[in-house]
Amino acid sequence: MRRLTGAALAILFLFPLAWSAFASVRTPKGFGLENYARLFTSDNGIRFEHVFNSVSVSLLTVGGTLLVSTLGGYAFGRFSFPGKDALFLLTLAILMVPYATILIALYVLLGWIGLQDSLIGLSLVLIMFQLPFSIFMMRNSFEAVPKELEESALIDGCTSFGALVRVMLPAVRPGLITVGLFAFLTSWSEFFAPLILLNSTDKFTMMLAVVNMRTASFGAIDYAALEAGVTFMAVPCLVLFLVLQRSYVRGFMSGALRG
Repeated sequence: MRRLTGAALAILFLFPLAWSAFASVRTPKGFGLENYARLFTSDNGIRFEHVFNSVSVSLLTVGGTLLVSTLGGYAFGRFSFPGKDALFLLTLAILMVPYATILIALYVLLGWIGLQDSLIGLSLVLIMFQLPFSIFMMRNSFEAVPKELEESALIDGCTSFGALVRVMLPAVRPGLITVGLFAFLTSWSEFFAPLILLNSTDKFTMMLAVVNMRTASFGAIDYAALEAGVTFMAVPCLVLFLVLQRSYVRGFMSGALRG
């Protein structure tokens, strides 16, 4: 029964992607890569700068999320300080706020600090949205590590930061991969935040470029090129997930189910 359910869910989730991949290579004359050629050569298609923007935003989001969530998770998981539980609950409470409702306010705030219509500003917003889940994951990952490992490092002369870098980070590697993969998938496929926070076409991510190609065709939608764009954007996500799936599952099992 479990295998049947798993197979049904796999078909349910994979069928749209498989259909997009099939449609992206289907042409009036058979099969080929003409749709991808139009995707990258059309005036309204994907250009190198769009790919660069998406990669930059994703890397900045992953790096910032890992840095802040690691330090925050380590503090929540290993130290005792006044208001610790209240602060942690306040961090998780951000999950209850629909992020779309505060994007306009964030747009104004980014303008005040000079980061409006910038990839760095967009990355900061995406990092903020990722932090509640990421800190929760890293806190539980650190709590799953035996305290004896950290105590041994401290006895050997390591500082708290040294113990974090030399002992704890290798021990919570699955949690780090899970957080990093989630941050990448979210930032890579995000549409609404870039739509609100980016104004210049040269700052558009690939997601916005694909949608812009659809809306700039005066009603004539090139569905085949759109499917090529969807498939092109899905490939990095699939590759990363296949390569990191073992650590991804271990990260959830070792940390997310505790606490």
